[in-house]
Amino acid sequence: MNKARVVVTGLGVVSSVGIGKDEFWKSIIEGKSGISEVSAFDTSAFRCHRGGEIKNFNPQNFIPKRRVKFLGKASQMAIAATQMALADAGLSLKNLPKTRTGVAIGTTMGEKPLEELVQAWVKGGFKEIDRQRIMQAAVNNISANVAIYFKAKGQNYMFPTACAAGNYALGYGFDLIRNGNLDYVFAGGADSFSYVAFTGFQRIYAMAAEKCQPFDKERKGMMLGEGSGILILERLDLAQARNATIYAEILGYGLSCDAFHPTAPDPNGISRAMEKALRESNLTYKEVDYICAHGTGTSSNDKAECQAIKMFLKERYKDVPISSIKSMLGHPMGAAAAIEASACCLTVKENIIPPTINYQAPDPECDIDCVPNTARKKEVNIVLNNGFAFGGNNACVVIKKYA
Repeated sequence: MNKARVVVTGLGVVSSVGIGKDEFWKSIIEGKSGISEVSAFDTSAFRCHRGGEIKNFNPQNFIPKRRVKFLGKASQMAIAATQMALADAGLSLKNLPKTRTGVAIGTTMGEKPLEELVQAWVKGGFKEIDRQRIMQAAVNNISANVAIYFKAKGQNYMFPTACAAGNYALGYGFDLIRNGNLDYVFAGGADSFSYVAFTGFQRIYAMAAEKCQPFDKERKGMMLGEGSGILILERLDLAQARNATIYAEILGYGLSCDAFHPTAPDPNGISRAMEKALRESNLTYKEVDYICAHGTGTSSNDKAECQAIKMFLKERYKDVPISSIKSMLGHPMGAAAAIEASACCLTVKENIIPPTINYQAPDPECDIDCVPNTARKKEVNIVLNNGFAFGGNNACVVIKKYA
């Protein structure tokens, strides 16, 4: 059976640097930072007080008021991003075949009510737990809420694979269409600002106090973020039949797991995921034009990713641009790879590579071309989108200019 070609026809983004594809893209190519003082909760007990918090998101701009109260913030952002992606793709619920439309979404922390229930238990025992909030706390609620809201009755998947989850969702959505199971997939990720995650990264000394500086010798750590990125994946012939704008084509993806390294990234596993992605896409390392790095800004992550890239690109490792947009929007956890995939699609369409901002001091161990501080115009045909997570969950997606 011939495999279907899978293209991206719509992009929806909710991020600290912009809501909507256009505002997001304008901000990242201008090198705008979305890092600010945290207002979601009290940070006075911590060393760090800043992050990529979204301050101007109003769910009622996308969802009827009567429905908002039944949704956690991650679901609200995922629905908003899907709404924008569908509009961008020129699709509506009326012309979508419901049983041939699916949802694949990744997350790290799940929904906010889970944290609230735990806090209520600690403070006052089980009697303090709001029974109505229990059903909102399940991790799978995010994808379920998107499927229910948009009446998508095809397959529905939630990927709790942490910081690589967005790429897992994209890869699986790609498979569902390529293998003939579905025609359309709303694929991406969503995570809201989390007190638990903020506390955890503080405790392991992984967070910077002021700014995120991926690949910089003086980098101090990551900045926590939040957001959602949803891409409309569609069968190529259907997109052509309705004259849709096509941002890019998904060629393949690669996964690897190095479970013996739960917190310390393994360059071998990262390199293996990149190699698998290219092999599945029938490409070689010589055809890669740009790598959208995981690039968290922590010492161990950046060092491991650079080592892996050197192994992977061989003699080309200084010739291929490699940038991190987390320097601008922080690390939106399970939404990261999906938001970055949106940036990759715009990169191949517009031939502009987003910069790594806050870069000042070169690091001999990260001697890559990180597109420092200023966006770059360059013909880009093949992009590798990197996403890595604790536990060695590595996921890389190959995105190609549509032609």
